[in-house]
Amino acid sequence: MTQLPNSLEDTIAQAREATKAALADGYKRLQVEILIPELKPIVVAQQFLPVFEEYGSRLKVFFPDAGGAALAKRDWADVAFKIFDIGTGKLSLEDKIEPEDEIFFLIAPTVVEVLEVEKMAQLVGDRPIIILNPRLEDLGAVGIGYTARQLRERFVKTLESCYYLRPIDNETAVFRSYPGTWEVWLEKSDEYQKIAEFPQKPSGDELDLILAKAQSTSATLETSPVKKPNLFKGLQRFLRALRN
Repeated sequence: MTQLPNSLEDTIAQAREATKAALADGYKRLQVEILIPELKPIVVAQQFLPVFEEYGSRLKVFFPDAGGAALAKRDWADVAFKIFDIGTGKLSLEDKIEPEDEIFFLIAPTVVEVLEVEKMAQLVGDRPIIILNPRLEDLGAVGIGYTARQLRERFVKTLESCYYLRPIDNETAVFRSYPGTWEVWLEKSDEYQKIAEFPQKPSGDELDLILAKAQSTSATLETSPVKKPNLFKGLQRFLRALRN
């Protein structure tokens, strides 16, 4: 059973293993979501890249815009794969996807790029595409028409969430690591306890109900407490170190 991670390194290592397991089981459209506030997607992406090591130059990496792609080209020296943005520049998306490409890694696309993301998924065909920290369900996005919203909802349903970690607050997290179930974890007295499991991603109403029950009862939990350092305090220390 996969436990809640206690550091960013642990989190990304789990995400890599979950991705490998999902690929081995034949999934072609995967998303990895490590939803830690202030954590830059390019930092996660750089540490996640070893999952693609066996592919070498047959990997193709995409950023949502030219600025992100240029930054990665500058910082990721001597990599075997090519880096592109998904929707701008002189080359069309069709020209950026080549027959020799075997796997595709798309980093932090937003709802604004949803048309290009679905087009890319169609162009790659049966080849795997892994999307890191997509923001395709950003309901606060301005200027997204009805057709784009329908497309987004349709496309998001085709993705398998192979890894998901999201702090709800300072004490609660939603967690999933393929092939495991969706889990809700709660911190009590510096210990994390798994308080619920779901076969699918829990809705906001389901989370509210679970947390209300957890706060109003002292009933014995189904699983034993797991003694761990505070996940969120540890990540905050990591983020401060990155900024220094």
